[in-house]
Amino acid sequence: MQILRSSILFLSFSFLVFFSSASSSAPENFLQCLLRHSPPSYPIAPAIFTPNNASYSSVLETYIRNLRFNTSTTPKPFLILTALHESHVKVAILCARIHNLQMKIRSGGHDYEGVSYVSDVVPFFVLDMFNLREITVDAKTETAWVQTGATLGEVYYRVAEKNKSYGFPAGVCPTVGVGGHFGGGGYGNMMRKHGLSVDQIIDAKIIDVNGKLLDRKAMGEDLFWAIIGGGGSSFGVVVAYKIRMVRVPERVTVFRVQRTLEQNELTEIVDEWQQVAHVIDNDLFIRVTFDVVNGTDKEKKTLRATFIALFLGDSGRLLFVINNSFPKLGLKKSDCIEMSWLQSVLFWTNFPLGTSVEALLSRTPQVLTHLKRKSDYVKAPIPKEGLDKIWKKMIELEKPMMTFNPYGGRMAEIPSNATPFPHRAGNLWKIQYATNWDEEGKREAKHFIDLTRKLYKFMTPFVSKNPRTAFLNYRDLDIGVNHNGKNSYYEGRVYGIKYFEGNFERLVKIKTKVDPHNFFRNEQSIPRFPHV
Repeated sequence: MQILRSSILFLSFSFLVFFSSASSSAPENFLQCLLRHSPPSYPIAPAIFTPNNASYSSVLETYIRNLRFNTSTTPKPFLILTALHESHVKVAILCARIHNLQMKIRSGGHDYEGVSYVSDVVPFFVLDMFNLREITVDAKTETAWVQTGATLGEVYYRVAEKNKSYGFPAGVCPTVGVGGHFGGGGYGNMMRKHGLSVDQIIDAKIIDVNGKLLDRKAMGEDLFWAIIGGGGSSFGVVVAYKIRMVRVPERVTVFRVQRTLEQNELTEIVDEWQQVAHVIDNDLFIRVTFDVVNGTDKEKKTLRATFIALFLGDSGRLLFVINNSFPKLGLKKSDCIEMSWLQSVLFWTNFPLGTSVEALLSRTPQVLTHLKRKSDYVKAPIPKEGLDKIWKKMIELEKPMMTFNPYGGRMAEIPSNATPFPHRAGNLWKIQYATNWDEEGKREAKHFIDLTRKLYKFMTPFVSKNPRTAFLNYRDLDIGVNHNGKNSYYEGRVYGIKYFEGNFERLVKIKTKVDPHNFFRNEQSIPRFPHV
């Protein structure tokens, strides 16, 4: 999307009108600070948007991916800085520190709880990274530098553009921003073969609290470790990651098959899935999503399971693997579709077959809706009677969906402390709870969020315990919120242990060292130790 920018003269007039009625001088002083420190070679004024600027709403709303946070009552930033150069990030940090203002950092806007662009602490401003989206691929070294404002779709396209034998293990939604995705770990349908996104990151560039631009060597191994899975925005502003590309075959195979409870064998099929999905051939990833649909009798609801797979090989070998390890699925050759790896990204995103791969360059999501997400990890197969109870509960609640993402393979081989992301060996699969709705209003939102929470509560006997763990990229404020006051460490520990388990204390130690005054903070950031 092309963002229309005003002239500096009009922009200055907008600032005057806006700040003349401001209740506090902090925003006005902050603005003047930005302009005063504007780099001569890269003027900062065209990157600044305030509510009196005609493009402000467009800039803010373009990267809001959860309509729950796009209402008239949603707290809005007093200013958005759409950094055009790394120097603008440095100036933003400098001026925000001087004037003690909270800075939210947004790359793609897919944070499920809107943490990257919403705050109850006002005034606040948003540092939006979407203009910093350069991708430089080096085919000889099989690496690429990716700025954090790029989207996953852009990464996939540019990587394959250099060589169709290259791919990268990351998420299946192409409009997700690199910054948040990599910062939280990042996973996708090649994780059983190649691990997480962060397992293929070999360098990074971060601007720290002092405004210094640091690469891996300059920042040191501790800080580098922290920003590849520990949430980069807790430690600084990550402006780029250097990734190691992975090899993919010329042809891969995908399938999407559905089974319903009315077919009587659904429990048996899912039971076999949970026995084999984490130990099957590492080239195969089979996700299963459960939702409630109309039955044959339109008056009754039934449960539907959708099995969607990526196999890094041809259909003949896939059928051999499935028939030997997962025969109850009843996969047929006609279910299998061979295509390039890049085309498989479109398939997984539910684009129609034949869609041009240029669609991956679009930064506009196919669908925007109100949503709530939660997560869990499963360490032992769920008994068949447990599965039957789950189907019954889902039909009762009707709206929430569940997705099982299998682990094993490379995920079970990497130590839990290799990166801050700890959920490795011992987990059979990860659950995402998902509820989408189109109805407007707080009452409607509460209703659908409550349904999601009820399903999550019902699943308690079947998931991890002490702690009940969660995935940072599936942001969920239900599991704890930090008010960043005197109890910050203790509040942070509540959700921190669930997200990071034994890696939490190391993250706190690093945070305390590199950001001792807790400048980089949000509702679920890494806290400092309390004695600082």
